[in-house]
Amino acid sequence: MGTAQGHLSVGAIVALCAVFPPSAAAEQARSTRPAVSSSGIPYVADDQAGPRDLVEAIRARRPGGELLNLDRMLLHSPNFARSWNSMFGTIRSQLSVPAKLRELAIMAIGVLNHAKYEWAQHEGEYLKAGGTKAQLARLKDVRAALKDAALFDEAERATLELTSEMTRDVAVTRATMKRIRATLPDEQVVELIGTIAGYNMVSRFVVATGVQVE
Repeated sequence: MGTAQGHLSVGAIVALCAVFPPSAAAEQARSTRPAVSSSGIPYVADDQAGPRDLVEAIRARRPGGELLNLDRMLLHSPNFARSWNSMFGTIRSQLSVPAKLRELAIMAIGVLNHAKYEWAQHEGEYLKAGGTKAQLARLKDVRAALKDAALFDEAERATLELTSEMTRDVAVTRATMKRIRATLPDEQVVELIGTIAGYNMVSRFVVATGVQVE
């Protein structure tokens, strides 16, 4: 989850934070965040999160350098959090699959798996990647969206078909695989499949652990 990493290094971001400390609004928001998720698992407090290099690497991918509730849950296991941050940092900033198709798949997964947190975190990312509010509204019904040629082009509808089959059925039909391969090069097909698999993991993690929207 979270936005793609920018051009600033982790060290540069830490230095900027020292010069420009968090605003009063940010501090107030942090102080009012829930201490416990809806599953009963507590979030790791910012002042207890570590190790430092890991926390800084996670902050470097987050807007304003603020930890998300997802991060505060993952940091119960630093080793798991480190691998998670590395994998999703790669998915979000180092792959060739179009960002709009990536975010389209993520939004559909949020709906199919009833993961409100995933939808909330990526709604803005989908719009920034070129999605429209009309498409977002239609995506609330994935089955209808994947048949809507007026709002979604062939690559988008093929992506939704692939996402739906992987999420609901696990197995992908030959017809759907042929369709997506006719739309994207194999490199991007593999990346898209990996992205769908990864964000299905995200949705299951946030639903099971009860991570709340910030």
